[in-house]
Amino acid sequence: DQTVPDSIRLREALDPEVVGVPTPEHEAIEKLQRLASQNRRVTSMIGMGYHGTITPPVIQRNVLENPAWYTAYTPYQPEISQGRLEAILNFQTMVTELIGLDVANASLLDEGTAVAEAMTMARRQSKVRAERCFVDRDLHPQTIAVLATRAEPIGVELVVGGRDELRSAAADGIFGAVLGSPTSTGAVLDRSEDIAVVHEVGGVAIVVTDPLAAVLVRSPGSMGADIVVGSAQRFGVPMGFGGPHAAFVAAREKAARSMPGRIVGVSTDTAGRPALRLALQTREQHIRREKATSNICTAQVLLANIAGFYAAWHGRDGLERIAERV
Repeated sequence: DQTVPDSIRLREALDPEVVGVPTPEHEAIEKLQRLASQNRRVTSMIGMGYHGTITPPVIQRNVLENPAWYTAYTPYQPEISQGRLEAILNFQTMVTELIGLDVANASLLDEGTAVAEAMTMARRQSKVRAERCFVDRDLHPQTIAVLATRAEPIGVELVVGGRDELRSAAADGIFGAVLGSPTSTGAVLDRSEDIAVVHEVGGVAIVVTDPLAAVLVRSPGSMGADIVVGSAQRFGVPMGFGGPHAAFVAAREKAARSMPGRIVGVSTDTAGRPALRLALQTREQHIRREKATSNICTAQVLLANIAGFYAAWHGRDGLERIAERV
């Protein structure tokens, strides 16, 4: 009576016809299988950052379905978290090698929020006083929608357009630009000239990319990008009805302290042996709120680890074969 409010208490006996008689487990499973067999398996054509992918069984069984991995959150105690920290470091290393930049963080919530984080990161870094940011119209629509939601309360004006509009926007003053390659419609573009336009006016260039494309095409870092973001979903992470999917943020060394989230680094223990620990933690949970770089930088460490293990499992040659087939 003290625990359950009277307004939701059921006073009369349960009706067996409504509740149903208890079913043995094997019968319940058979019934569920009969229902599931009525589903029609079709090819997903949704695209827009969601891709059918194969999770290698060794990763599915030992990581995705293993509570030692799927319940792991923040490795507060490095002395007992070396394996998990090594897996996260593997993810960060994979991202920096594919993207061509110096540092990557230990994953973010998804691509949309990662792009929003990159925009605020560019605003912190940029020497341009303008409160305007250029956005490539050929980003995924959900990404542009999240950007618009994030920009409004912090007073940032988004200028959404194509390559032609970039120059005029830059001339009017922008603190940064968000460019896509590959774009939402699949165009693989060399963004070097666009990035140069942004740099000419003192802006910060953000490129949204696809890690599988980065296996084959010129890396955004080599094009001059300051910040690169994307989703690691197609590296073996199931679509999961739309998420969650780990995103990544990579940047140049000088921008490391303004990155959202956390970074795993290599250090040494008291005996001088190599040891891993969280080298940078700029989240509200770890530091004073007003000094936090972000409010929405939740890590997706399980899915980031799966993506990192996927890259390790296939290796460079395997990833190139998959990318060429795609």
